[in-house]
Amino acid sequence: MSAIDLYNMPGTPTTRAVKMVAKAVGVELNSKYINTLEGDQLKPEFLKINPQHTIPTLVDNGFSVWESRAILIYLVEKYGKPDSSLYPKDPQKRALINQRLYFDMGTLYDSMSKYVFALFRTGSLGDQESLDKFNSALEFLNTFLEGQDYVAGSQLTVADIAILATISTLETIQFDLQKFPNVDRWYKNAQKVAPGWDENVEGIKQFQKFLDDWKAKAGKQ
Repeated sequence: MSAIDLYNMPGTPTTRAVKMVAKAVGVELNSKYINTLEGDQLKPEFLKINPQHTIPTLVDNGFSVWESRAILIYLVEKYGKPDSSLYPKDPQKRALINQRLYFDMGTLYDSMSKYVFALFRTGSLGDQESLDKFNSALEFLNTFLEGQDYVAGSQLTVADIAILATISTLETIQFDLQKFPNVDRWYKNAQKVAPGWDENVEGIKQFQKFLDDWKAKAGKQ
């Protein structure tokens, strides 16, 4: 198999999602560190790979693709088994998975990042309005999971892995999921069945260290 490079910032949720799916399909990734806080994504050599300068970006034998959820699907379609339940060929099953992926990107991850990643801008979590929007997104997810073990059907899919990467980020702020019982139940189960969970935990620790180091550095300025 040719080398597959992943340009990423270690520990970020989207990077962790890609690494978990890579683990699921048996692909080894060559990690390339891009520090967006230092402007690595704007260097000419990276802009040649991804003019939109976003991470993670996957380069597979000269083929570049970015947007993490597109990367997840690409990895399963190219390297997964033909009948992989991670992203099955049935149009209706795929439609549900795609909906959940778009929900993660546009609603759940979006609101989580605005609440949690405010730490990088202000040193504190987001305001009450951003928390309310995140809680609203979690309520939707809680509804999706009513009577279900997985977010998109009866089996683990790339949607579970993407959302698992999003939700597990909350470990860094000790967020209590118990008021969303279906999400809490799903999260505990997903940790047991998702490929690459151990690597995800390591990624969370990396993210926590990066956050702590950044806060310490910002406090000295």
